[in-house]
Amino acid sequence: MHDFAKLLERLILTPSRNRKIDYMVDYFVRAQDPSRGYALAALAGELSLKEVKSSTIKNMMLERMDPDLFALSYDYVGDMAETIALLWQDEEEGTLPPLNEIIDHLNSLTKKQAPDYIENLLKRCDANERWALIKLITGGLRIGVSARLAKTALARWGDVELSEIEKIWHGLKPPYKDLFGWLSGSTGKPVIDPNAIFHPLMLSNPIDEDKDFARLDVEDYTAEWKWDGIRVQLAIPDQGRARLFSRTGDEISHSFPDIIDNVAGCAVLDGELLVGFEGDPLPFNDLQQRLNQKRVIKKHLKDYPAFITLYDILFHQGQDLRALPLEDRRAKLVQFLEQNPQSRLFLSEQIQFEDWDDLAEKRRKAGEEGIEGVMIKHKESQYLTGRPKGPWFKWKRDPKLVDAILMYAQRGHGKRSSFYSDYTFGLWKGNEIVPIGKAYFGFTDQELKQIDKWVRAHTVNKFGPVREVEKGLIFEVAFDSVHPSNRHKSGLALRFPRIHRIRWDKPIQEADHLETLAKMIV
Repeated sequence: MHDFAKLLERLILTPSRNRKIDYMVDYFVRAQDPSRGYALAALAGELSLKEVKSSTIKNMMLERMDPDLFALSYDYVGDMAETIALLWQDEEEGTLPPLNEIIDHLNSLTKKQAPDYIENLLKRCDANERWALIKLITGGLRIGVSARLAKTALARWGDVELSEIEKIWHGLKPPYKDLFGWLSGSTGKPVIDPNAIFHPLMLSNPIDEDKDFARLDVEDYTAEWKWDGIRVQLAIPDQGRARLFSRTGDEISHSFPDIIDNVAGCAVLDGELLVGFEGDPLPFNDLQQRLNQKRVIKKHLKDYPAFITLYDILFHQGQDLRALPLEDRRAKLVQFLEQNPQSRLFLSEQIQFEDWDDLAEKRRKAGEEGIEGVMIKHKESQYLTGRPKGPWFKWKRDPKLVDAILMYAQRGHGKRSSFYSDYTFGLWKGNEIVPIGKAYFGFTDQELKQIDKWVRAHTVNKFGPVREVEKGLIFEVAFDSVHPSNRHKSGLALRFPRIHRIRWDKPIQEADHLETLAKMIV
């Protein structure tokens, strides 16, 4: 555990990407199985300790000190793990067990047993080990390391291509003994059934209208509608039940039995998850009724039936098609649907256009009807992992804008834990200001410092890490669309809100009214 704590300390204090990779490679070389496998799982966000919650550790701290003093300390530090690590008094000398023993023992305990064991560990830690332990068991590392960066370090250590690790990653589980065996040269590459796992998606880049169109030959590209749903991957094995994955690889099959129970064939398919009837999509807000539900509601199945508009095919009957040109994969996808008639799978329409101006006009008209934009894809493009520059572009409809009033601010996480960077904003409803959404990006680091200073100087109330501010600052908020919502006080919900501009010059009396936002519903 000591070495893992040291690794986390180095990673959070190091801004250099290459240096972070060096530190992880060094750790993987020196650490032993299965501890290094659990460390990898923690770095990649794949470690889950279901019986331990952050509130468990917070309550331990509240038993040791005044709650108000703790709240003030937390507000000042901005990070729960760091706050507790600094406040907890060293009580015992001793060494911690290896990382794998800690995780295995925590997984063997009940919810009632876990707090005593955690308390015993915390008593034996120094401040840095305590911080690392809390980060580990609560699952919120936030140390500037993504899952992809951790896998990049693995690839460097094992002298293999990152893409080779990506191809099998989602078929492996912690503590990854087979993976480390392969990378160390002691065993062969793990064999994974491609039809039963998630494969990293190919992503597009936003198009630069001023630069990209001038260099792109219209004859080399095809276009499809960009629908306002969520990107998914559907894996249909030859034997067994189909599986549905989100764009991050999380399995969401249990939420969409109407899809899983009504697909046929043997393939891995890429598409957009939508709700509606006969392939005609309903607004995104209706899809949200189906997302993140712990149990399937029969009324939702009836009112919001799910379907997938298919963009691509990655595998067919176990054959990897990703190296084929897009046009060839499209032909394979058409053939698959002809051979396997489907009621919940629909082929994405290809847009016919003469030139970029023609496509721009079609995009504009489609945007008025609620379509999110268009996808522009090179006809010869292979299906590549990640976001390669050049093959695929997304051309979203122009964002909608409203002038909203800053109401509340909350500290951020990780590098932003010292700044108030998460903002709640609202619009006028008569003489009242009602919240319409939250955003935490869209501004520069310099602007963040300016807003943080303003928040501290204009705080009128505090609720733990949240500050209510004097109503005096306007944000120009950009968003993709707005929908009716019973879950929000305003009755409306924004799709992808972000800070577009800070209106230091504008008085709050000139902020928009809720009626203005309601008129933007498509």
